[in-house]
Amino acid sequence: MTAPNTPLPDRIPDLRVMPMPADANAHGDVFGGWIMSQVDIAGAVQAIRRANGRVATVAVNSFLFKHPVFVGDLLSFYADIVRVGRTSITVFVEVYAQRNRLHDECVKVTEATLTYVATDEQRRPRVVPELRRS
Repeated sequence: MTAPNTPLPDRIPDLRVMPMPADANAHGDVFGGWIMSQVDIAGAVQAIRRANGRVATVAVNSFLFKHPVFVGDLLSFYADIVRVGRTSITVFVEVYAQRNRLHDECVKVTEATLTYVATDEQRRPRVVPELRRS
């Protein structure tokens, strides 16, 4: 299965990580659950920033594995807030794999939408603060 070479988005990723052998099966394919956990971390970066504090993942609205991920791929995770509710924040995350870095091959491997809820110190839902206008 070959994928078209896709350029990385022109911005700093929310997370970059390289999967290791412990993150994969015996054939070198990275476990989907490992990728899901990294997506959750990347999405939470944006949600925490917007909530100005603690958040908890409440839903994985969609998750699409477009191409496999291999041990040694350099993964870049890009997250964007797509909706802010009263206590919730929905984030879209895209994942790109840079393979064979000498040949600069890049493939979009995963995309997902997750919802987080802002929580207080007792881990109860709290209102997401209003954005301050300059």
